[in-house]
Amino acid sequence: MNWVSRWVRGVCSMVLVLVAVQSLSRVVKAQNIATAKGPGSYVAVGGEVSAFQADYGQRVIYGGLLYADMNLTWRYGFEGEARYLRFNSFENVTETNYFVGPRVMLKPGPMRPYVKFLVGAGKITLPMAYAQGTFLSYAPGGGVDYIAGDRLTIRIVDFEYQLWPGFSSYGELRPYGISSGISIRLNAAEHFPKNASRSRWH
Repeated sequence: MNWVSRWVRGVCSMVLVLVAVQSLSRVVKAQNIATAKGPGSYVAVGGEVSAFQADYGQRVIYGGLLYADMNLTWRYGFEGEARYLRFNSFENVTETNYFVGPRVMLKPGPMRPYVKFLVGAGKITLPMAYAQGTFLSYAPGGGVDYIAGDRLTIRIVDFEYQLWPGFSSYGELRPYGISSGISIRLNAAEHFPKNASRSRWH
């Protein structure tokens, strides 16, 4: 679990820096913060890097993730993701995920914790490409987003615990791991007045 401790230390350092920057920004602009509308509904697309315990061969493999958030309100929305785990594999074992499902923000503000429950397809390639299989999979998880601007969101950490119940007659596969990345909103927050440089998130 050394990789987990290193990742946690890095994430904690990033959180402390972001909190310090956010606090300083609020002090400097306290007299000139405009109210935003919402942010209401929005669509965002982004990418992440991932480290997952594959649960096949007991090894951590790495890869990338593309995702999209489609929020009906600031709190409720859907997330879709496609993850490709290809690096640090053993005997060419790889995993791929295609998931979609609801996501709920737990509180407003620049730092936004969330929970999610995704469903989709988990695909694994077995050692030396001996066989491949695609299975119905479930992925409960959660994380923390930092709203860095009207369009930019930093995904500080995202955790998923996947369940592949039909993997084999010997039992289900249970990969789990963490990811970090950024996303870009396709529609920016609306400000009143329009020339406001910073919003107060409600």
